[in-house]
Amino acid sequence: MPKLFSDTGLRWLWLTLICLILDQVTKQWVVGSFDLYESLPIFPVFSLTYVQNPGAAFSFLADQDGWQRWFFTAIAAIASVVFIVWLAKTPKSDVLLSIAFALMLSGAMGNLIDRVLFGYVIDFLDFHWSGKRFPAFNVADSVIFIGAALMILDSFISDDNKTESNDTL
Repeated sequence: MPKLFSDTGLRWLWLTLICLILDQVTKQWVVGSFDLYESLPIFPVFSLTYVQNPGAAFSFLADQDGWQRWFFTAIAAIASVVFIVWLAKTPKSDVLLSIAFALMLSGAMGNLIDRVLFGYVIDFLDFHWSGKRFPAFNVADSVIFIGAALMILDSFISDDNKTESNDTL
């Protein structure tokens, strides 16, 4: 029987923890440093802008009467459990996939914490160009995106290459 933390993707939980701490610290810094909707231009195309998002990505369902808080809380909680199970089932030699799951777990947990504590997600990374704004996001959203991109990249790596890599480890 494999050792759960040393022989599986769970060995990457340290990455989950680091990203989760970074997410929560940056969100609390923004809340403590900015008024709601206050914006600090950093570059011509990027600002730090404190917003509260009761919806999902791109403020999906943000205009609803509150039921979406618990709906998205449940989704994040279920996703977190799924990512932990996937990490536990991923062999340690599947490094890219393990990192992807660890990052997505961190992001799901970061936004889950916000929804449970506040009823909304704290967003602050604000990109804009020629008067058009991309919806603000946060560190949790960023690591979810990076994790998903790594998972897609991993799916393009042929099974032959993975097998060869596993044989050499």
